[in-house]
Amino acid sequence: MLRLPAFDFQPARSLEHALALLAEHGNDALLVAGGTDLYANMKLGLFTPRVVIGLRSIAALRRISFEPKQGLRIGALCSLDSVARDPAVALHYPALARAAAMVGTPEIRNMGTIGGNLCLETRCNYYNQSAEWRKALGYCLKRDGDICRVAVHSPTCKAINASDTAPVMQAYDATVSLVGPLGERSVAVRDFYRNDGAHASVRRSDEILTEIALPVPASGARSSYRKLRLRNSFDFPLLGVAVAVATDAAGTCTHARVLLNAVGSAPIEVESAGQILLGSHLAAATLADAAEEVFRAGKPLENANASLLYRKRMLRVLARRALDEVASPLR
Repeated sequence: MLRLPAFDFQPARSLEHALALLAEHGNDALLVAGGTDLYANMKLGLFTPRVVIGLRSIAALRRISFEPKQGLRIGALCSLDSVARDPAVALHYPALARAAAMVGTPEIRNMGTIGGNLCLETRCNYYNQSAEWRKALGYCLKRDGDICRVAVHSPTCKAINASDTAPVMQAYDATVSLVGPLGERSVAVRDFYRNDGAHASVRRSDEILTEIALPVPASGARSSYRKLRLRNSFDFPLLGVAVAVATDAAGTCTHARVLLNAVGSAPIEVESAGQILLGSHLAAATLADAAEEVFRAGKPLENANASLLYRKRMLRVLARRALDEVASPLR
C-alpha cells in the first residue's frame, strides 16, 4: 500500500498568512486546496514537501459572482462541483459547467477546486508511477532523469496537460490572478501555460492563484466541451476539445476558437480550424472541414492509457461532436 510520507500541515488563516508561510518555508513547502492531485502524487513520491500549507480556510477565495457588464469571477477555492452547478456559469459559460462536471467522481468534484484543476500537475505514463517503478526504468526528464521517455530526442518534457477546465478557460479568454511577495499580477490563460511538461505554468513557487475572471460572452455566443476517457464515471482526459463561437443576426460566424487538451503540455489552439469557421454559416460541410483540420493539427504522443492511433482518430470525432453542438441552434 502506498502511504503519505510524513509532513507538517499548517493551515493558513488568510491569504496574507499563506504568503507569509510560503516565504518562511520556501522550497520546503507546497500549497494544498482540495488535495485530490497533490496527495496522490505525494504517495507516489513525486513530491516530498516538509511543510504543506492548507488554503481551505480562506473564505474570500470561495466566491462566484457574475455581472452583466463585467463578466464572471470565480475564487480559486471554489469546488468544481459548485462551479458546475452555478446557474450563471451554466447559462453564460456552458462549456465550463460541463468541463467542471466531467472532472473525476462526485467526491473529487466536492473536494477538488477550480484553481487546483488549472494548476494540475502534467501527467505521463512514465511519470505517474511509484518511486520504485521509476527507479527501475532509470527515471525521466520530468523528475530525476535526463531523457524524455516519450520523445527521446526532445529537449523538453512531453507530459500532457490533463486539466478539463484549462482549454475551456482559454476558449473564453479567461485571465487568472496570481498573488505573491511582489504583489498581484493578471495573466491570460493562454499565457499561463508553458509547452514544457516539467515546467508547465508561469506561476512562481511563491505565488498563489487567487481568482479567475471571464469576460462577458459576445452576443450569439455558444460553446461546447467534449472529452474522451477510459471510464466515463471518472478519469483524466485522453483527449479534450473545447469550442467557442459567436454568430451575428444573420447567422454568420464572427468569432471562433477551437482548443485541444491532453495532446500537449499546454492547451493547444487550432487556429486554422477557427479560421475555417469564421465568416461561415456553420454549415455541415464547413464543420467537417474544421474537424478534419483538428485531426490534421493534433499530434498526440504515446504517453496516455490509450494508443496514439486511437487518440489521433478520435480527435476528428470529438471535434465534430463539439462543432455540431455549437452549430445546432442555427439549424
